[in-house]
Amino acid sequence: MGTAFAKGSASRKWTRRAFIGTSALAGGGFLIGITGAIFAPSRHSVRADGGDAGGELNTWIAITSDNIVTVLVPHCEMGQGAQTALAMMAAEEMDADWQRVRFKEAPALDIYANAYIGRAFLSVPDPLVRGFDYGTYRLARLLGVQVTGGSLSVRTTGHYGMRIAGAAARDMLVAAAAKQFGVGADQCTVVNSRVSHAASGRSATFGELAAAAAQESVPSRPALKDPNSYTLRRVSRPRLDLRAKVDGSQIYGIDFTMPGMLHAAVDIAPVFGGTLIDVDTAAAERMPGVRRIVRLEEAVAVVADSYWQARKALATLKPNYGDAGHGGVSSATIFDAFDKAIGAAPAMPAGAATIVKADYRVPFLAHATMEPMACTVRVQGDRAEVWAGTQDPLNARSTAARALGFDPSQVTYTNLGLGGGFGRKLPQFLDFVGLAARIAQQVSPAAVKMIWSRETDMQHGYYRPAAMCRFAGALDAAGSPIAVSCAYAGGGDGESTFMPYAIADKDAEARDAAHHVRTGPWRSVLNSQHGFFKEAFIDEMAHAARKDPFEFRRGLMTEQPRFKAVLERVAAMSGWGSALPEREGRGIAITECFGSIVGEVAHVHVSPDGALTVKSMYAAVDCGDIVNPDTATAQVEGGIMFGLAAAWLGAITIGEGKVVESNFHDFQSLKLAQAPAVQVEFIRSDAHIGGLGEPAVPPVAAAVSNAIFAACGIRVRDLPLKNASLKA
Repeated sequence: MGTAFAKGSASRKWTRRAFIGTSALAGGGFLIGITGAIFAPSRHSVRADGGDAGGELNTWIAITSDNIVTVLVPHCEMGQGAQTALAMMAAEEMDADWQRVRFKEAPALDIYANAYIGRAFLSVPDPLVRGFDYGTYRLARLLGVQVTGGSLSVRTTGHYGMRIAGAAARDMLVAAAAKQFGVGADQCTVVNSRVSHAASGRSATFGELAAAAAQESVPSRPALKDPNSYTLRRVSRPRLDLRAKVDGSQIYGIDFTMPGMLHAAVDIAPVFGGTLIDVDTAAAERMPGVRRIVRLEEAVAVVADSYWQARKALATLKPNYGDAGHGGVSSATIFDAFDKAIGAAPAMPAGAATIVKADYRVPFLAHATMEPMACTVRVQGDRAEVWAGTQDPLNARSTAARALGFDPSQVTYTNLGLGGGFGRKLPQFLDFVGLAARIAQQVSPAAVKMIWSRETDMQHGYYRPAAMCRFAGALDAAGSPIAVSCAYAGGGDGESTFMPYAIADKDAEARDAAHHVRTGPWRSVLNSQHGFFKEAFIDEMAHAARKDPFEFRRGLMTEQPRFKAVLERVAAMSGWGSALPEREGRGIAITECFGSIVGEVAHVHVSPDGALTVKSMYAAVDCGDIVNPDTATAQVEGGIMFGLAAAWLGAITIGEGKVVESNFHDFQSLKLAQAPAVQVEFIRSDAHIGGLGEPAVPPVAAAVSNAIFAACGIRVRDLPLKNASLKA
């Protein structure tokens, strides 16, 4: 099967000739192993070329002679604090001096592919862990996966990777120190980046030991710390990326510049699937600074000396596009198709005392990142360089390569700062990278920075799917639920449709209807739609049973102690059950996604003329454990604001086959005066550590709509809330 390790390799690099084998596991899964063996080398034994000489102890840990520990993080920073948290997880296991810890985002190289994503979805028996991890690492390298999304960074790379990398580095440093001191490794202690031997009084810093430690073999199963002994984790620490963002030294995709760079503005077919028919370029070609008009299958671009020259020239083009047969599609026709696909409400038991039925609808939503899509590309012969901010640098490199007809090895990709992502810059949705590459190829060898206008960005996204859900529920004579069922269109899965309630007959069925609008993951993915659907409906069942919504839910959590603890905590935080002034109300909702349970209570006021004020939001979170309390809290607060803006104000509508909204004047965000007070508390449990970037979003819409009903008796089932009449 070929030589597994390169001969004479001190770092035991896995060669290209290594065979990645698979073997069947019970239940239809498969184990990816090396040469058919489950005892594969550790993923941490991989080092970059020349890594030993530079003090690189394993893939992610490097130490220099000045005693600086640098953690190379294979995930991007979108404001979620993941890079700092991952550095903390590695430094904790190393017993490193946090003041001397730095991080760098790992470059877009195969060696830094994500190895542990599969662990979020599969339970791997301990004897198979090494084979599974190394096999998935090799597969990630083959597929070019270096993704940030799905709230995966801390709960996969951090938990399964950074902790072990840090502990392995510590063991290597201790081994080097023990040899230097002439003592046993078990006689050495490590505190604040220094290894000491108390009996002899000798000690050495990490920096002094780095070169020798790099020659030690990399342990694959180092002992990890008892969480009760943590000194770095669970303590709030400023994010390491903040200084660059405050002083302006952080370079985003839209900021990037280089000598001689040209600029491109684009106009894209307004109807998805449409193509360019013709365009009159004469006037644009005569304008100052214009270098070239680039015609593409679905777009036309102006390349000029400055972006504003390109924009001005673009405005004169008036291109003519086809609509690919979708010109008659609107939001109304899409929801009509959903309605027909769903059909009649699910049947309920004939002996039910009360039957509750309700339909819910949510619109398409844009990601609306603060930074519109931007990418710079330079093509020189059979090589290309790309600069952009994306959520998957390796796939961005591959996207550019495909657009140019190159192999990925011919493309050098540099990931820049992301002015927001929320799923728009995941690997499947990097159309803007490919578009920039095609434009640059036509003006080679000059570098070209393409920036989408806000209007282009708003109207050519991959939107959160519009969705519709038809619920039916049955109650017995005592008001206890005996059945609940829904049929839905617009997407869903087991996680998003799961209800934690002990109801004997529960069912959810997808009955979709196709449309041409581009859709993709949006913060919390399908949980945002179904969080609203199922938690609004369970509230309706509680009121039909004439029971308090909190007590109704709690009584159905006999088999879900984590859910029950979260529900009780958030109710206590909000003062649930205490008297409120007239036309004020509280609403409660609870969901689980990405390994975390979040319960939320909204406190609202609805004036007699229908004006809504969201006064307060409360959130209780069980994510197992947290790394950095400050950023963990910020993620929950940000998720609540994000979800509230969407539920209250957000809607992308379709007319004549294209997106109607064009900017923030008609796709509104939350204003400071509309923002509620937010209180967040965490519950530590023995559950595996969960994600935090997304789980606070799904309960928001249901909590607020349930609070509106409590305040004024009006049930909102069709989002956004701004379209509902709440007048007395």
